[in-house]
Amino acid sequence: MKKVLIFMSILSMLFGCHKKSATTYPQDVVTAADGSQITFTFYAHASFSIAWQGKTIYIDPVGEFDWDSQPKGDIILITHSHYDHLELPTIERLRGEGSVVVCDKTSAAAFEHDCITMLPGSTANPLEGITIKATPAYNITEGHTDFHPQSREDCGYLITLGGTTIYVAGDTENNADVLSIKGVDIAFLPVNQPYTMTVEQAAEVVSALRPQIFYPYHYGQVDDKTDIEALRKAVEGITDCRVFPME
Repeated sequence: MKKVLIFMSILSMLFGCHKKSATTYPQDVVTAADGSQITFTFYAHASFSIAWQGKTIYIDPVGEFDWDSQPKGDIILITHSHYDHLELPTIERLRGEGSVVVCDKTSAAAFEHDCITMLPGSTANPLEGITIKATPAYNITEGHTDFHPQSREDCGYLITLGGTTIYVAGDTENNADVLSIKGVDIAFLPVNQPYTMTVEQAAEVVSALRPQIFYPYHYGQVDDKTDIEALRKAVEGITDCRVFPME
């Protein structure tokens, strides 16, 4: 019996040590309008994923994360071509059989593979039950407009699934197009200076859109750190502000 146990232990050492468990990242689970579950997984900065009904949507996947342990992307969504939003090697690692890449026109020019190219105002149905509408994303503050000029046609996205609409703003400020968006249930708004929104601008957008849940994101990688506590207070009583490590 002792020899059998030793033999099984050796087998476990030989084969078990090669089994790699998935790396875990912060998550939040919400219930969609139809009762289904939506799981958000947060990586950093502008990179996160949405899991729904067995499908995974990656938004701007960038960075040194354990992507190989994560599910393949059914949809990979790119807002624009800046280095902190578009990383081709990572997209290739996340691509699986049948993966669909949805992106703005500038990012589309970088792909060797086919992708769905979006312009602000266009709509796509990349998978059954999922609708994606592109929204304008651009700066309006004097001295900042070259970061994300309106003429380049960078995108934010309205993702509707399970009867719930998720607004991923991309890199933008509180321009008139953003303030006029309707029907948002969950909002991801960028809050870092000088490239996207100030705390006050983000609070104005939250007040205009009235999402049930607001996730600040894209609020790091700059010297002028965003005052997240001030942002929480600014939207208190308007929305459920949920903060995850998205520096």
